[in-house]
Amino acid sequence: MTIQQTQTSITPCLWFDDQLEEAAHFYTAIFPRSAIGHLTRYAEGGPGEPGTVMAGEFTLDGTRFQAINGGPAFAFSEAVSFAISCRDQAEVDHYWTSLLAGGGEESMCGWLKDRFGLSWQVVPTRLHELVSEPDPARAEAATQAMLGMRRIVVADLEAAADAAVTAGA
Repeated sequence: MTIQQTQTSITPCLWFDDQLEEAAHFYTAIFPRSAIGHLTRYAEGGPGEPGTVMAGEFTLDGTRFQAINGGPAFAFSEAVSFAISCRDQAEVDHYWTSLLAGGGEESMCGWLKDRFGLSWQVVPTRLHELVSEPDPARAEAATQAMLGMRRIVVADLEAAADAAVTAGA
């Protein structure tokens, strides 16, 4: 079977109760290269309150999202999350603090829910490097350190990995 190349693209579509416009402004203020593309509002005679947002599109750091205000029938869950790969601790701290603002909830191992209930993974690239170390003691120590964290702290991961080497010497 041959797969033909197409111009197909996959775009996440988020279902909000009635906070799409607020969420779009919230997210585009946090991420670089972000903008609200359009917001479609209900007209007179529509199923929603005239002037309120029905659907929209926004871009976060170059990734396009679609969204709707679909009512309370469905809520976000941890079964779907968005992972942010961060270059350094400053970037981790920026996204962690920004996404928690206004009522978000911390979870474990770099996961959080923002105030709209959407789950995010805020992960430094250094974590992947450390847990993939060829030295199994360093990799295991970094993994164990990460499992005890909420916000990932790179210096603590590195300290744990270095301590494993010292302990094994």
